[in-house]
Amino acid sequence: MKRILGLLSLAAALAIVVFAIANAEETKAAPEKAKAEAAAKSVTASGEIVDMSCYMAHAAMGEKHKECAVTCVAAGSPIGLLTDKGVLYVLVPPHDNKDGYNKAKELAGDKVEVTGLPFARNATKAIEVASAKPMTAPAATSSK
Repeated sequence: MKRILGLLSLAAALAIVVFAIANAEETKAAPEKAKAEAAAKSVTASGEIVDMSCYMAHAAMGEKHKECAVTCVAAGSPIGLLTDKGVLYVLVPPHDNKDGYNKAKELAGDKVEVTGLPFARNATKAIEVASAKPMTAPAATSSK
């Protein structure tokens, strides 16, 4: 009887070790798979970085509001991306790398291009910012 219990205990321990190893391999592959899926789902949107406080309360935006937007964002106001079509995205930082979001904060009041993962919760649209860069002005053409 003791021999059978010993063998069963050994078999159970071996099964636990095999399960733990398999689970560890799956866990290692999960971040790579998630990154690949995230890259496939990312979007690029362009518009003006607005500070949400002033935009929501007073519809404040544009060049005349830039200085205030910079001040409000520096004080902790959340930021958003207002597209030329009037769509407002709340911009949020990813947990693992906030560089793109921090760049977006630096561009408060400017026209930018933002790339990241889109989300929607109820009626609110958001983008988890992976990168942000200023929009390049169209090249001036000369007429003769």
